[in-house]
This record gives sequence, structure tokens and C-alpha cells, in this order.
Amino acid sequence: MILDKELHIRLMKSGDFDLMVKWLNDQRVLEFYEEPPSNLGRVINKYGPRIEGKHYVIPCIVEYKNESIGYIQYYEIPETELKKYDYQGNQNIYGIDQFIGEPKLWGKGIGTKIIQMMLNYLCNKGASKVLLEVKNDNVRAISSYKKCGFKRIKDLNNNLVLMEWIAKID
Repeated sequence: MILDKELHIRLMKSGDFDLMVKWLNDQRVLEFYEEPPSNLGRVINKYGPRIEGKHYVIPCIVEYKNESIGYIQYYEIPETELKKYDYQGNQNIYGIDQFIGEPKLWGKGIGTKIIQMMLNYLCNKGASKVLLEVKNDNVRAISSYKKCGFKRIKDLNNNLVLMEWIAKID
């Protein structure tokens, strides 16, 4: 789907469920990713419909040097969700959520590259803006998002911050 020298973002498939269970049970990952510890049934129930195209969220797996290392999802934000953030509908506003599931790879600039790749991809799909929520104490992620051009918009409930990236129009 999206390919760079060492990084590949591809669509998630059912063969990735066990990886997701592994990552979603790592306390270091869950400290920053808004999800409870998981099991195979929960992963299948949540991600199965997404893989099958029965949900608006598009799930992807990130590979680094041919090893699966993380997860990223993207979606056009539904109008009802946009209102929650005080945005008007029909603006081609996308959302993304992601994590690197292998903590040994944190702090190496890989996350920043993944985000940049996804932003380029979404820009080519016509995105005008991309929004994300991040825990306000996730300093490493916030720094990465800022490097990619995200700006802090406002504080949300539950210690979350809304950040926005605006596509550059040529």
C-alpha cells in the first residue's frame, strides 16, 4: 500500500490478529494507546469487520525491514465525530491512530517516518486535514507529531490533546 526503503504500510489481514493480541497486552504499549488489554476474541471482534471493509476505519500493519512492528489506522472522520471537535462536516478530514508495538524500536524516528508516509498517502486521497488524539503526557509522540507538522488544537477529556495537520495546497 505505502512503501519506503525500509518501511512498508500494508492493509491488515486476519493473519495479523495474534500480533495485535501480543502488542495489545504489552503494558508499555497500552500506557499510551487508548485500549484495554486484549485477547484473541476481542481483537477479532474489533478488527475483523475493519479488515472485511464493514467499518469505516481502515486498519494497517507497519513493517520495518520486513518485520511487523506496529499498527496504524486511518479513516474519514464521520460528521457526528467532527462536531465533537467543533469542526463542520464535509471537509475531507481524516483521523489516524497508531503505535509501534515493539518498544525496542521507540525513539529511533520510525514513528515520525510512518506518520509522514501516512500523511502523504492521505493528502493524495484528498485529505484537507488530519486529526489525532494523544495523551497529554505522551511527550515522545507529541514531539513526533509536531515534527510532522501537527499543531496542538485543544485539550480534550481524559487527559487527551487534539492535534491537527493541515494539507499544504500547491
